[in-house]
Amino acid sequence: MIKKINHIGVAVKSLGLSSDLFSKLFEQTNPQTEEVLEQKATIAFYPVGESSIELIESTSSDSSISKFIEKRGEGIHHICLEVDDIKAEIVRLKNHQFQFVDDVPTKGGDGYWVAFLHPKSTNGVLIELCEKMK
Repeated sequence: MIKKINHIGVAVKSLGLSSDLFSKLFEQTNPQTEEVLEQKATIAFYPVGESSIELIESTSSDSSISKFIEKRGEGIHHICLEVDDIKAEIVRLKNHQFQFVDDVPTKGGDGYWVAFLHPKSTNGVLIELCEKMK
């Protein structure tokens, strides 16, 4: 079951420059920042109500974020939906003919399991599912 919009991911070239900009925008300093090895990225979270804005900087030229920025430039990368049971949601959505980038959840940032729906099956929008690790 989908619980809420967890965050909106924004691909950025420089976390340092973008963090300065978004810190001013949200009047927040020192966002929660971490490296996510599985995604080849460094992320920074800015809480906004019950959701957050996630800035994502590539740590490798072969990462999906690097390829995204090369093709489309900086900007909104994905919308993340928090779910109760990520494995059950993958099965449910596959039964409705949704395609996934990967069929198996991987470790994401902030202590979550994540899985991405392929944009070809969601009107061009990259959707991330996440479930808090227990």
